[in-house]
Amino acid sequence: MTYIQSSPGQSPETLSGGQILVRSLQAQGVDRAFGVPGESYLAVLDALCDAPDIEMVTCRQEGGAAMMAEADGRLIGRPGVCFVTRGPGATNASAGVHVAYQASTPMVLFIGQVARNQQDREAFQEIDYRRMFGQMAKWIAQVESPTRLPEYINRAFAVAMSGRPGPVVIALPEDMLRETSSFHPLPSVPPIPVAAPAQSDLVALQELLAVSERPLVLCGESGWNHEARELLQAFCEAHGVAAVAAFRCQDRFDNSHPNYIGDCGLGINPALRQRIESADLVLVLGGRLSEIVTQNYEILVASGNQKLVHVHPCPDELVSVRQPDIAMVSQVEAVAEALLKTPPAEDILPQRKAWVSEARASYEAWSTPGTIPGTLQYGELVQHLCEQLPEDAIICNGAGNYTVWVHRYYRYRAAHSQLAPISGSMGYGLPAAIAAKLRHPDRDVLCFAGDGCLQMTMQELATAKQYGANIIVLVVNNGSYGTIRTHQEKNYPGRVMATELLNPDFAALASAYGFHSASVDRTEDFFPAFEAARAAGVPGLIELRLPLEALSPSVTLSQLQNAAKNKN
Repeated sequence: MTYIQSSPGQSPETLSGGQILVRSLQAQGVDRAFGVPGESYLAVLDALCDAPDIEMVTCRQEGGAAMMAEADGRLIGRPGVCFVTRGPGATNASAGVHVAYQASTPMVLFIGQVARNQQDREAFQEIDYRRMFGQMAKWIAQVESPTRLPEYINRAFAVAMSGRPGPVVIALPEDMLRETSSFHPLPSVPPIPVAAPAQSDLVALQELLAVSERPLVLCGESGWNHEARELLQAFCEAHGVAAVAAFRCQDRFDNSHPNYIGDCGLGINPALRQRIESADLVLVLGGRLSEIVTQNYEILVASGNQKLVHVHPCPDELVSVRQPDIAMVSQVEAVAEALLKTPPAEDILPQRKAWVSEARASYEAWSTPGTIPGTLQYGELVQHLCEQLPEDAIICNGAGNYTVWVHRYYRYRAAHSQLAPISGSMGYGLPAAIAAKLRHPDRDVLCFAGDGCLQMTMQELATAKQYGANIIVLVVNNGSYGTIRTHQEKNYPGRVMATELLNPDFAALASAYGFHSASVDRTEDFFPAFEAARAAGVPGLIELRLPLEALSPSVTLSQLQNAAKNKN
């Protein structure tokens, strides 16, 4: 619903700040917000009573609420919206803001604030949010007058979507929200203007491409849409160019496409790393040269024979790690469209295609599960899910060793089919899955979570049940913070500390929340358990009991310990 400016001669409405805020959100097309109620924004909650077109999803903890808003923003391409109260509510929500910042996700976090006449006295739960979120958000502001709320909200949405998208934080003094003012609505923020690549840069890129024998594109997080994805896939196919996904950006390119050769993330295929290093032209599309993508800043960061072309909607990202040979401030689509129009280099096309074919074969071998210790073959389960689920199924996860199996063996085929924290935040998978199922109730939504990861936001199981988000949660239980245990075994052998977990009966706990639940410790038991959960008509949770010996797809606990002994 969009509210129109009052006609000449008509008096504008007089509304409370809370009402003006809600009207302004309606003008932006907001249909859902996530949050935990608090006394500091009661006036907003009251105004939402008269806005049935905005669903307020009541969460159990502000970190989960902010992560749900972040996931929603990723899926819709416009800011996800979250409301939290001051102090503890804001500090809890900061976890989701950090996820949004590192994933370049548009999001607006509204925080109830202490009254204006109480500020700067360390009033109850008072925090200066400009200082608190200084490096974690694109813009942080506090609205001092209800008259300016439409202006602030328009700017918040525009900033969240412009350039490199990201989170915006708006503080709302509670007395300002109760104060009345004339309402002068503003129209919805239009599509944000974007820079187009310079023609001279496109010509220079085409010249590099014409002589490149081993070109490779690296698909990152920013500046993508469905059209860009399709254009890029057509270009890679026609020009014999290999495609690699940046960390947790695997849905930017169809993993079943013959030109896709893997992801540059944690636990990278060693052969893929070598191919990235041996490529003579790397085109980074929409991504940052982060620590994980550059493998601890060991690849892609030094100039030399390898040419680097970097395309990103934010100019600051183009020189943050390395000066590229060609830097383009642009969305991906414009560059992909121009590349597709470039005639293929016919003389070296067979050589390129042979290189891609070899790399693809390596990827397929790498993404074929091997055997791990125990009676539950986790990789086989992931591969089975990939084969059985529709292409548009949404796969969510948080952080931990358990994710390596998912990223390695699941092939993401459709756009917006992966929700995973580039920030490496534990606890993300469950809130993300809930937001995804509410946004796409007709799509299968799975959450993979470790035993430690799930317990970061496990209370949101109640949110899933309350709102009918019929997700399926797969809890990988090995009784440990497995990633940290791995690091300890490598770096401090024989000195294990603080990584053992005494866990609840996850199936019984999920049942108490109203979930269909089961526990399995054998591969053959998983398949009927999953189908039963999928047909249950309620949210489902399956506990996968995995021995700690199976630390990752590539190494066992015993192998790490023996390596440490042999080293000494």
